[in-house]
Amino acid sequence: MSILIIQLPARTRLSAEVASSDAGAATPAGPKEYSFVLSADGMSAMRQGRCAAAMLPRADSVVAVMAPTDLSWHRLALPKAPAARLRAALAGMLEEALLEDPENLHLAIAPQAKAGQPTWIAACDHTWLTSQLMTLEKAKIRVERVVPGVAPDEPPSAYFHEVGETGSAEAEPGAEMLLTWSSADGVATWPVAGSLSRALLPEPLPVQARFFATPPVASPAERWLGRAVTVQSQAEHLLMAARSTWNLLQFELTPRSKGLYALNDQWRRFMSPQWRPARIGLAALVAAQVLGLNLWAWQQSQLIKSKKAAMVTLLKEAHPQVQAVLDAPAQMRRETEALRAQAGQAGGNDLESLMAAVASAWPPAQPTAGLQYDGSSLTLMPPASWGPADLDEFRRKLGTAGVQVETADGRLTVRRNNG
Repeated sequence: MSILIIQLPARTRLSAEVASSDAGAATPAGPKEYSFVLSADGMSAMRQGRCAAAMLPRADSVVAVMAPTDLSWHRLALPKAPAARLRAALAGMLEEALLEDPENLHLAIAPQAKAGQPTWIAACDHTWLTSQLMTLEKAKIRVERVVPGVAPDEPPSAYFHEVGETGSAEAEPGAEMLLTWSSADGVATWPVAGSLSRALLPEPLPVQARFFATPPVASPAERWLGRAVTVQSQAEHLLMAARSTWNLLQFELTPRSKGLYALNDQWRRFMSPQWRPARIGLAALVAAQVLGLNLWAWQQSQLIKSKKAAMVTLLKEAHPQVQAVLDAPAQMRRETEALRAQAGQAGGNDLESLMAAVASAWPPAQPTAGLQYDGSSLTLMPPASWGPADLDEFRRKLGTAGVQVETADGRLTVRRNNG
């Protein structure tokens, strides 16, 4: 299942002079080019590059990654409100913590959040995010998930990167270096300059902390930090971000085909590398079941064959004159009946045997109005005075003798069960 991961460019922060001259500017347009990674498994890149939206490769799933500087993080207890009013409830709780009007921001709740429990809320500019999605939509790129480039999580991690996007005009050598620190306590980004920036890091640094840096700033980051960092290309960063369980497309930005997207998302997760052991286990279980069923079927087939062979052997030993065996049970029955007839003995379905069985259960002094024998069964008319109870009693008595009684059209048909 192919995955296209797109880096959304960081939102431009205008200086005071530029902002005053462009105070009435329209909604910012989307970028001319996007950095992307195409992956088959979400772990490694098949293809990467930078191109216009219309030239982006097609994939089964599309994930957009937001820059760390475009999100703010807020910790609060998730309000117990209906889904239709949850967005308004969050806006009311965050009103004092936000620098902007909550109505101008897009809010998203952390995955698996429970009402009444503390959780993380991500906030970003609603107009800007909508414009990015619309630009991609015009290029027939439908984004299924939007994930943060960095989110609150454990273990703590430090991510050194440029001000602009890697590979873009803003990310030139010598550009200002930023540090994004993430932990279970939140996410913060600040410029790496001066002594104050180092003081913002916890002291001492957590033992389990991870340190990453983009290639252009890896050397300056190591000198500033005083320790080695892991060089992480943009493709590696995007792949790691896409494996997050976050999806910022919530509330008014929830895809209209929510059910289909949810199903697709669950399938994508199931096909992700994290679920590979479960897939292998499930495949092994199915294979074991199929193998077991085939083995059981083979054993049953061999058992049936052995029984048929034993019946054929018994037939040939009992009746050597039989040369061709087509239906051993039927042939055995015919040959046995022939021997019985030659010996002058009555068979189970002979007239004498059936008459004797009927006589043992027939009430005295009540003759039948009709009698017919067809060679294997005896048909007779019951007495006119018989009711259902009499018929049941007659059937019960003959049943103990191994004789079957059938009722049809007011007649009784009697035959041996093994006839």
